[in-house]
Amino acid sequence: MDIYEDIRTNLLMGHAKEVKALVEKALALRYPPESILQDGLILGVEMLSYKFRTSSVSVPEALMATRALNMGLKAVTPFLKVSQKPHSCRAIIGTVEGDLHDIGKNLVKTYVSTLGIEVVDLGVDVSKEEFAQAVIKWKPQLVMISALLLTTVDEIREVIQELKRQNLRKDVVIFVGGLPVTPELAREAGADYYSQDALELRNFLDKNLEKILKVKKSNKS
Repeated sequence: MDIYEDIRTNLLMGHAKEVKALVEKALALRYPPESILQDGLILGVEMLSYKFRTSSVSVPEALMATRALNMGLKAVTPFLKVSQKPHSCRAIIGTVEGDLHDIGKNLVKTYVSTLGIEVVDLGVDVSKEEFAQAVIKWKPQLVMISALLLTTVDEIREVIQELKRQNLRKDVVIFVGGLPVTPELAREAGADYYSQDALELRNFLDKNLEKILKVKKSNKS
């Protein structure tokens, strides 16, 4: 097996220490950090997501794999290239109330941070009130909402409604994503943008963030 396959295999088995050691070994051997992230960790997560959708993996197994992913991300993140044109912007990110999964959230955080965007991680099981409080406290331009379970996707709508209730909605651009989230659901919930995966979101923001913020600012005026 190559080292990327070793990373994926150990991630799926939930072997956190082994994943961390393999990522560090790959870095020491001068494997590209972006390839370690994409071909090792992210491809492993995609395999995990498929198994989760087909009920081939239990929730405890998924949580163990998540821990392994987080260990791998912690090892590789400092070596990822930061955009040559960093964006002066702040984002808050969190997983909705009732959802304890942070796989997608952590990948998004890692990728978005490489753009020079300051990312405030609210964690998992974040209530609509906590999202609103974070907007007040951190004054972000972007709000990123994640849901992995079908039973929690309605919380996305609840968060956006709470921001409207507290007159905060007009101040932020909202991105949503997660395994059960669809473009239709995102639109019905009142989000501005939907993203299928973390890399897609990073590339979209790298090309369009300044325009998005400019349009948002003009709409507030």
